[in-house]
Amino acid sequence: MQFRHEHKHYINYLDYLVLRRQLKAVMQPDVNTDEAGEYQIRSLYFDNYRDVALQDKISGINHREKFRIRCYNKDFAFINLEKKSKINGLCAKIKANITKGQVEAILAHDTDWMATSSEPLVVELYSKMKSGQLRPKTIVDYKREAFVYRPGNVRVTIDRDIRTGLFSTDLFNPDLPTVCAGDQQLLLEVKYDNFIPAVIADIIQLDGRRQTAFSKYAASRIYS
Repeated sequence: MQFRHEHKHYINYLDYLVLRRQLKAVMQPDVNTDEAGEYQIRSLYFDNYRDVALQDKISGINHREKFRIRCYNKDFAFINLEKKSKINGLCAKIKANITKGQVEAILAHDTDWMATSSEPLVVELYSKMKSGQLRPKTIVDYKREAFVYRPGNVRVTIDRDIRTGLFSTDLFNPDLPTVCAGDQQLLLEVKYDNFIPAVIADIIQLDGRRQTAFSKYAASRIYS
């Protein structure tokens, strides 16, 4: 598991217009983007009856993790199970492919098959569903523009229209009713390995922007 730096910053619409133009000049668009230069993400987050993932985030616990199932552009042919970990301010993510049928089984509380999966992450989720009573909790939808830069393995994303499906876990409903998750601001995220190249740092100007610990999952739970 490789840990990376991750910084989040609120930006306004003018920031967005300037950043988008400059980022497009030096970075490559993410392969998932459509003709408009963006893509939609839908995530189904897991938590337990004590809301441990939510409470760890709110409390700023130094070592925490969360599980989610994620798909893109409402295309359910490609789905990932992901675990995101954070330790000492650094973040890491591991993922495994999972089928629509397998997700439907999890949602139907049919989980015995997970114990013998060839995917270690599926087995780990099964273990924590049994020991920690993790369960599918809520859905988060948003739109993302993403840019990549090979030196430093830099990834810059701009997220908007963050919405929550309240307590729904109906991941495969393309018409799922959602509501805004709090104040609708644009969220800039910058991720990199050991260093961020000067050309990117100059564009982002991290020190001049208000850093935030915003969590889409936490916002969706709090505002639901």
